[in-house]
Amino acid sequence: MNNNISVIAFDADDTLWVNEPYFRETEEQFAGLLEDFLPHHSIVAELYKTEIANLPLYGYGIKGFMLSMIETILKITEGKANPEMINKAIQLGQEMLNKPIELLDGVEEVLKALNGKYKLVVATKGDLLDQQRKLTKSGLDHYFHHIEIMSDKQEKDYQKLLKHLDCKPEEFLMLGNSLKSDVLPVLAIGGHAVHIPYHTTWVHEHIDHTIEHPNFYQMKNLSEVLQKLIA
Repeated sequence: MNNNISVIAFDADDTLWVNEPYFRETEEQFAGLLEDFLPHHSIVAELYKTEIANLPLYGYGIKGFMLSMIETILKITEGKANPEMINKAIQLGQEMLNKPIELLDGVEEVLKALNGKYKLVVATKGDLLDQQRKLTKSGLDHYFHHIEIMSDKQEKDYQKLLKHLDCKPEEFLMLGNSLKSDVLPVLAIGGHAVHIPYHTTWVHEHIDHTIEHPNFYQMKNLSEVLQKLIA
């Protein structure tokens, strides 16, 4: 791995801590609310369609997911939903917002080992208030030089981050579980990226091709990254 790297950025959700399983669990509970109207798989598909349509308006995160659940209820029931059903959807979202933070294996050990040797950054997308809450609850915030909560992770978003950090692309390494958000745009601007897969990933983050690039690394976990960076 390039020994000129000076800045290491970490995705947060499903890279530092558990996140996506909570969405899938809530999705199933939500489908249960509407099972008198449609089969579960059709409800989940309708919710996903609504979420994607709403991304330009609400961005990523639980609050946008809550609004999409309410909108999906109104669509599926043709506006005749019992108010209690909408109240339950709001409750499901609030339960997600109050979930404890469960760190993934090896996260703190890796941060401790890299701390002081590299400038460590969080680069994650989502709702500002919720991501700040999770970072504070995680107890990891003191390891990071900078926290960047992004509305999206496109090339221009990473370029803006690098400019703020006064970091050249070839000195930047991004670690994350999403090939679409954490890897492809970083490689496109000349940075380095490590994909650390998580057992479940939102379908919106999937890509349908393999990546061949000299700055791309595929690793099983964060601890493996440590072995490459501190030899």
